[in-house]
Amino acid sequence: MQFDEAAMADRGEAVIRRTFAASREVLFDAMFDPAMIERFWGPPGMTAPADRTVIEPVVGGRFETVMVNDETGEEFAGSGVYTVIDRPSTLAFVEPGLDMLTTSTYTDLGDGSTELVITQSNVPAPFRSPEALAGFEASLGRLAAIVEPG
Repeated sequence: MQFDEAAMADRGEAVIRRTFAASREVLFDAMFDPAMIERFWGPPGMTAPADRTVIEPVVGGRFETVMVNDETGEEFAGSGVYTVIDRPSTLAFVEPGLDMLTTSTYTDLGDGSTELVITQSNVPAPFRSPEALAGFEASLGRLAAIVEPG
């Protein structure tokens, strides 16, 4: 997918919050499990094949995934370099080329549930659009369906 230069130069912040009926350890660990990522990464209609996901779970390590449109086969590659891995409270990575920083914080709410706050900085305008954010939120809904009981 190509975006015009002006749209990519328009940078800002995006924040997404969701409460899960799951421990922060379960949520944090899902981000390092290719089989789990395959089931939730991307909006409905997209799959991130586990065999095409690379995870090097150390600061400075790579995270690479490819989302595949289930209907058309169109592919969308994504990558990051881990900048913070502090299980189970904080995970952060920067996306090379975009210099977009994503920081996820996992807060134990004391009742077995967790608030996940994902803060992205230096985000190009197309990635902050209502459609892009809805896709992100749908992905978190898919994760909830996997990790939450019943």
